Amino acid sequence: MPNIDENLAFAPATELRKLIGEKQVSPVEITQLYLDRIDRLDPQLNSYLTVTSEIAMDAARKAEQAVIDGDELGPLHGIPISIKDLQMTKGVRTTGGSLAYKDRIPDADCAVVERVLAAGAIMLGKTNSPEFGLLGANENRLGEPCRNPWNPERTSGGSSGGAGASIIAGLTSLATGGDGGGSIRIPASFNGTYGIKPTQGRVSSYSGVDAPPASNYTSQQGPLTRTVRDSAMLLQVVAGYDSRDPGSLRAPTPDFEAAVGRGIEGLRVGYSPDYGYGAVDPQVAQISEKAANVFAELGCSVEEADLKLEGAFDTWFTFFSSNAYLTQGHLVDAPDDPLSWYARWCIEAGSKVTGAEYAKAVGERDRMLQQFGDVFEKYDVLVSPTMAVTAFSTEEYPQKIDGQDPYPNPSWGFLPFTHPINTIGHAAASIPCGFDSDGMPVGLHIVGRHGDEETVLAFSAAFEAARPWISHRPRIS
Repeated sequence: MPNIDENLAFAPATELRKLIGEKQVSPVEITQLYLDRIDRLDPQLNSYLTVTSEIAMDAARKAEQAVIDGDELGPLHGIPISIKDLQMTKGVRTTGGSLAYKDRIPDADCAVVERVLAAGAIMLGKTNSPEFGLLGANENRLGEPCRNPWNPERTSGGSSGGAGASIIAGLTSLATGGDGGGSIRIPASFNGTYGIKPTQGRVSSYSGVDAPPASNYTSQQGPLTRTVRDSAMLLQVVAGYDSRDPGSLRAPTPDFEAAVGRGIEGLRVGYSPDYGYGAVDPQVAQISEKAANVFAELGCSVEEADLKLEGAFDTWFTFFSSNAYLTQGHLVDAPDDPLSWYARWCIEAGSKVTGAEYAKAVGERDRMLQQFGDVFEKYDVLVSPTMAVTAFSTEEYPQKIDGQDPYPNPSWGFLPFTHPINTIGHAAASIPCGFDSDGMPVGLHIVGRHGDEETVLAFSAAFEAARPWISHRPRIS
């Protein structure tokens, strides 16, 4: 293979799409580049649980021939992508981050994988995740934790931690993730990349498993990417109604790529430093507030929003843990005890939720919807820190945040901004906005109205243009 510029591993996927279409770079060259980098760098990160080298190169050769033949090319033609290991892939091991499924080979793809492959993307492999996505860090019993490319002693975040690490380290061009309580936005913040959780139901959650349909009221599939435009491109492919998902939105798919170029001058920004209840590391708070004021430089009004949430974690966790019990409760009494400590804790908590407690959570969700509804009567977006902290040690969760005990415990108390948005189902993104004194990335959280990914993307792109981040590369890259 002729020499290829290693910097192409960090090029926006939209640029690769152009180069492939113009025959300036071949899908074979770019796929081999990523596979070589995975082989060389990923032993330090563990961002992949399975690497599909042969499948990827076979697909790349077919993609290259299609370009040579002048065939009509899909929107992701020849672009390498990593797939989160919670997402089913036909004929490719899908562990869900669990010992219980360490050898599972699905018979079908989930909806997201169907759509990215149909659009011409090339699957490089399956990225690391905590067991069933039930943790905001990235550890499981399949092997070493997924490590942060900026500092391998720190976590990559969860549950799409492998996706976030693989993007920022230049081990893929695009990445799919899922977000049930922050699982796209957490690793986006911790790894210094971009991630967007779409509106609930915007992207099909059909798993590919032949099982009775079960609505998951908090989880949504979405992209992690190098740039905002890359996310818009990938979201354009995976979004859309799917009758196999009972929670799928029966609504026209917006033009996400067009939204990236939309102006934001004159729009209104509400900034909340803590959602009225969350403890935040002082450095994170300072960097995030400074970043929020960038929107004033861009012609927006920026003021502090009056938002005071109460009981937000308990409300969200009632839905989240109940769904964990619904889907994986049969493993609690499995004779080989395959569950990680956090998965067992979450599933057992879900098993104890009473009808009265669930009904109370529904009522609390309605109250939260009213609170956020009031916010969005005044503002076009709500901005805050994405995380209360930067990426922490793989050995220990934050024991104190700004001198306070994390609620309900250290393994969950660092994400007060993300899970409320899963509860209400709005679109939200994390954008890189700076670094702390240890050189770890800080994310800014942008929340839009229900169904309004376009405004979230427009604000994200405007910030990206004003404060570009793509040139920042981590230690392991």
